[in-house]
Amino acid sequence: MFQCFYLIDSLNFLIIIFVYLIYFPLKLIQLNSFFLGIFFCLYVQQGILSCFKLNPFEYLKLPFDATPEEVKRQYRKLSLLVHPDKCKHPQSKEAFAALAKAQQLLLDEQERGYILSQVNAAKEELLAKRKKHLKKDTASKIKSLVEEGKYEQQYERTEEFKQELKLKVREILTDQEWRRRKMQMRISEEEGRLKKDEEETKEMWKKKREHEEQWEGTREQRVSSWRDFMKGGKKAKKGETRPPKLKTEDPNKSYVQRPVKRG
Repeated sequence: MFQCFYLIDSLNFLIIIFVYLIYFPLKLIQLNSFFLGIFFCLYVQQGILSCFKLNPFEYLKLPFDATPEEVKRQYRKLSLLVHPDKCKHPQSKEAFAALAKAQQLLLDEQERGYILSQVNAAKEELLAKRKKHLKKDTASKIKSLVEEGKYEQQYERTEEFKQELKLKVREILTDQEWRRRKMQMRISEEEGRLKKDEEETKEMWKKKREHEEQWEGTREQRVSSWRDFMKGGKKAKKGETRPPKLKTEDPNKSYVQRPVKRG
């Protein structure tokens, strides 16, 4: 009997060990997958938010020659990783909105054309600088002449050139944005000045109109006063005190004073 119970306990123990070896590793794998998913989500999100804000290609991790279809596919891929419903990080909405804005810019022909024009300007500047440098390097100059352009094409495909182009595009876009903001500031200042002048002009015309209305309102009174003056302004009114007449002394009669007639 004792051996039987011992055998049963041993079997139970083996079952427990078996379950432990099977169940807990699965849970551990699930936990690892869960945390890996969170860390990957945070990694992608921080990568998006740390991108250069003026270059939508950087937000979507795409090369400058990416097609609109590639833009759409990449947006769907990245937006799923940082979607606020799946990624509960406080900045997930900000990252998701940044991706949506980047896709919108790259699918807009005018915005895309502007960015690509700056990319071409950056590329031309880098190639001109490289060409100037190659003139001093005889071996590279000969190789470039022999391969008839292939040497430059190979260089454009290198990671070194891509990184230089990326930085140069950042520089040009930053400069253009600074110029745009400065121009916008000047426009705002000019608009403010014009608005102030307009308000001052309106106030001046308002005061002038009020003065004219006030002048027109007293017109009858002024006309009446003028008529009264013209009719009897030179005659003394009844009850009005008149000044005494001026008199001159008679040289023959010192005690007689003659009144002076008013002209």
